[in-house]
Amino acid sequence: MNIIKTWARRSAMAVLFFAAITSTFHSISGVEAATFATYIFDSEGTHQDDTSQFEHKKKSVGLAFKFLKKISDFKTKISSSEKVAGTPPTLEQSLNWSQYPKKTIIATGYTAGIESTGKNPGHPEYGITYSGVKVKRDLYSTVAADLNVFPIGTILFIPGYGFGVVADKGGAIKGNKVDLYYDTVNDVYEQWGKKTLDVYVIEIGNGKLSEDDLKALNENESMQVFRQQYIGGKKS
Repeated sequence: MNIIKTWARRSAMAVLFFAAITSTFHSISGVEAATFATYIFDSEGTHQDDTSQFEHKKKSVGLAFKFLKKISDFKTKISSSEKVAGTPPTLEQSLNWSQYPKKTIIATGYTAGIESTGKNPGHPEYGITYSGVKVKRDLYSTVAADLNVFPIGTILFIPGYGFGVVADKGGAIKGNKVDLYYDTVNDVYEQWGKKTLDVYVIEIGNGKLSEDDLKALNENESMQVFRQQYIGGKKS
């Protein structure tokens, strides 16, 4: 008798639990429990009397699942942000750079000004690189290199500077030398100077680079947490 009572209580609790779940699902998604059951169990493609109505309800179930997934993802992002708040990760610490080929270079800095390019702000080609894109200091900045070593479009990761995209060349930039773009002469001297260091070759360029390419790299959503460390040339 006790066994029967136990199973009866468990059955009643299961029914109540299922009713609560379906009620909650309906309140969030607006999808009826009957429609949900049909969506789950009608795997054999059973004929429906009203096909269009069934398809409409079926789509509603799918949208409801997407909605619930978004809520879950949003909570996960908040949780992750809370964990790293106050100690933003750096690129150097966050990725496994050993997976990329390494090359030792001599890196100097340059600007768009007359001291580096011989051009004044009034010049029609002021700030325009050999590739045609404008100079830029960002997460992915424009750099100058020997195009026989690093073709236009090559992406390098330069520790302490960020990503450098080869967009330019220079008469004094030969062999394993790379010129890193900065907005001002003060930035060049205060934040870089001249260094010999190992860089990582992320991708060899195909000889072409456009403004759209550079924009897409810098606006990659997954990289925005790192971008804030470089905008304005504040990374040292």
